[in-house]
Amino acid sequence: MSPISVQVIITMKKSIYFLIAVFTFVCKPSLSQPPKDFNAYWYAGDAEITSYELEQVRYGEIHNGNAVLIFVTEPFSKSKQVKLDNWRNGGEDNVSVLKLNMTKKFLTGIYPYSMMMSTFTPVSYNQHPQILKVTTSSQEWCGHTWMQLNPENENYRLKGFSYFESEGDVNEQITCTMVEDELWTRIRLSPSDLPTGEVQMLPSTFYLRLSHRENKVREAITKLSSISASEYAEQPHQLYEIAYDNRSLKIYFEETFPHVILGWEETYTSGFGNANKMTTKAKRINMIKSSYWTKNSNTDRKIRQRLGLSTD
Repeated sequence: MSPISVQVIITMKKSIYFLIAVFTFVCKPSLSQPPKDFNAYWYAGDAEITSYELEQVRYGEIHNGNAVLIFVTEPFSKSKQVKLDNWRNGGEDNVSVLKLNMTKKFLTGIYPYSMMMSTFTPVSYNQHPQILKVTTSSQEWCGHTWMQLNPENENYRLKGFSYFESEGDVNEQITCTMVEDELWTRIRLSPSDLPTGEVQMLPSTFYLRLSHRENKVREAITKLSSISASEYAEQPHQLYEIAYDNRSLKIYFEETFPHVILGWEETYTSGFGNANKMTTKAKRINMIKSSYWTKNSNTDRKIRQRLGLSTD
């Protein structure tokens, strides 16, 4: 074999090793050991519900509203990618996930927006490296849109439905990558294991729908830091930052377990014509632990008052 052929083989091997390393980092992150009180907090039979004052950017203006983050663990079917009805019979198909339901409600002029994003992140990320599902919907008086992301053969299947002709019905494959929507749950599971530096990332599904951007992976710059104080907390806490597409997201959260999210800021260009960069802000109002699915009578509406939410 000639020296040139040997050199080509060596170069090819190095490239393959590099790609394997990148794939491993993106799709198979390692998690630190959970704290001793992890199970006591997340498997107590209730959910963590946190309300936020919301200043949402839309149409080149700031619109007041509220956001709610609901975190809860539940048994999940890896094969069917839905919540298990009978987890005791789930066997190896039963994967414990930390689910996040994020809601946003705000008015734009005469008509309301109601948005919801759900993510299902395996608690044992080493065993199940891919997020198991993301669903997002947005309703307002013009119509509604819906998206769903599911693992499929080491990649993701993205389906989307919209009343806009340019978006239409989408059914496409996304290369295995970091998904921005899973970062909220990963903060709660193990913030020290968050990716930092340059990261291939599928953008927030809220952002994709509100900005009508293409569903493609971006090169994001991410950073994790500790700060002494901010408008979100007077005591030391942590900040996770993401930047791409001339957009930035900052998530503020407690540095100690259970790493409650204190608030966030999202900055990007909004408006028509002379559009400007504007910032959406969410600041915590209150947090409760509750088995909310059992609180469905009229008398239970008073619980919403503790969260600073409307009872109408």
